Amino acid sequence: MATSRLPVRRAARLLSCLPGGRAPASQCIFHARRLLAGVQSASVAQFMSRERLSQASCEMNGLERSWQRGKCEWKRYIQTENHESARLETSSAKTLMDIGTRRIFSSDHDIFRESVRKFFQEAVLPHHGEWEKAGQVSREIWEKAGQQGLLGVNISEEHGGIGGDLFSAAVVWEEQMYVNCTGPGFSLHSDIVMPYIANYGSKEQIKRFIPEMAAGKCIGAIAMTEPGAGSDLQGVRTYAKKDGSDWILNGSKVFITNGWMSDVVIVVAVTNREARSPAHGISLFLVEEGMKGFIKGRKLEKIGLKAQDTAELFFEDVRLPAGALLGQENKGFYYLMAELPQERLLIADMAIASCEFMFEETRNYVKQRKAFGKTVAHLQTVQHKLAELKTQTCVGRTFLDSCLQLHSVKRLDSATASMAKYWASDLQNNVATQCVQLHGGWGYMWEYPIAKSFVDSRVQPIYGGTNEIMKELIARDIVIDK
Repeated sequence: MATSRLPVRRAARLLSCLPGGRAPASQCIFHARRLLAGVQSASVAQFMSRERLSQASCEMNGLERSWQRGKCEWKRYIQTENHESARLETSSAKTLMDIGTRRIFSSDHDIFRESVRKFFQEAVLPHHGEWEKAGQVSREIWEKAGQQGLLGVNISEEHGGIGGDLFSAAVVWEEQMYVNCTGPGFSLHSDIVMPYIANYGSKEQIKRFIPEMAAGKCIGAIAMTEPGAGSDLQGVRTYAKKDGSDWILNGSKVFITNGWMSDVVIVVAVTNREARSPAHGISLFLVEEGMKGFIKGRKLEKIGLKAQDTAELFFEDVRLPAGALLGQENKGFYYLMAELPQERLLIADMAIASCEFMFEETRNYVKQRKAFGKTVAHLQTVQHKLAELKTQTCVGRTFLDSCLQLHSVKRLDSATASMAKYWASDLQNNVATQCVQLHGGWGYMWEYPIAKSFVDSRVQPIYGGTNEIMKELIARDIVIDK
C-alpha cells in the first residue's frame, strides 16, 4: 500500500475543500504549516485536534481530512495509489463524467475533483448567463478560484503555486467543461501563461507575479497572434527596440484571451530584425496593465465563447525596463516551441471533456423526449448514433489519457501533442453537430446547453495552431529522415 508526500498547500487545499469545509484556504495553509512544523499554540488548537504531526509525517499515512465544528478531525482511510486496475475506464462507467474512474487518477484526485465540481456548479454556473451578456466574467470569480486553490495547480509551491501534479490541473480543465461554462480563462492563465514565468522568469519576476496569479489577483494573458500572423509565429511584426537598458515596444495583437481583464501580458515581439531567420530574433516581454502606451482595444464579439473576454491589444512606444524581458533575449521562439505541446494538450483534453458532457446531455434528452408515442431513445437509428458517439469519445479519451501520462513524465513530443489537438477538436465539432441533430429544433435554441456547446466548439480547431498546421507538424515527422 503506497502513500504519497503531500505538499503543505495541497494538504491545506484538501482541508478546505472537502464537503462541509469551513475555513478559507489561506487560513488553512497558515495553520497546516504550523501544525506540520510541530508548533503548538492556542490558535492552532482552535482549528486542529491536539494531535501533533512532525514534518516527517507530511506523508499523512493515508489520513483523510475533514472539518467538523471548526476542528480538523483526522480519519484513517485506505490509500488507493496502487489500485488502478480496479478503477473503471469511462467506457464501462455509468456515465462518462463519473468520479472515481480512469487509471491515471488516484483517490486524492477524486477528492479534489469533488471540490472542483462543487465550485464550478455553485460559483460559476449560476452566473454564466449574465457573464455572457457582459462579455466577461467577474473579477470576484477569479479571486474565489484562487481561494479554492484552483489557479496555478501545477506550478510548484516553491514558486508560489499550489504544487499539485499535471493530473490535478487536468481535473480543473475537465470540470469546467462538464458544466459547459467556457467564460473563465483559468486554463490559459494557469497552464499556459504561468509556466512561462515559472520556467523562464527571473527570481524577481517569479516572486512578483506567481503568488498573485495563484491568488487570482493578477490575471494573465499571452499575446502571440497578430492581424497578419496567426499560426505562423515567424510572421510576427510587433517590434521591441533597445534604448539604453530599456526596450521600446510597438505593434498590435488580436484575439487575445483574457486580454481585456489582463493585469500582465506575455508579448511576443521581434528583437533582432537582422537574425538569420525570424526564429532567432524573437523575445518575450512582460507588459503590465497601466504602462504608458499599452492600450486595450474593444472586446471582440464572437459567435461563441460569449463570456470569455477576447480583445485587441495595442503597443505604442511602450517603454519597458530591462526586467520586463522574460528569459533570454532572442530565445523567445524556442520557449514558445517548448511550451506549445502543453497548450495543445490542454485544448485536446478540454475538447474530449466537452464531448463527454455533450454525450451525457444528449443521452438524457433523448430518454425524455417523446415522438410517435415513445421516447426518441427507443428509435434504433438514435441508439446506433449514441453508440457511435460513445465509442468515438471513449477512444479519444483513451488517447488523451495516454498523452497526459506522457506529459506528466516530460515525454510528450510536439507531433503527438499535435495529433491530440487536431483529433480531439475535430471530434468535438463532429459530436457537437450530431448532438444538436439529436435534439432537433430545440438544439438550435440558446437556452439549451447543447447550442452553447455547438458554437463554443467551433474555435477549437483554430486556436493553439490551426488543425491544418497540426497536420503539417505531424507530417514532418513522417517524411523527414531522422
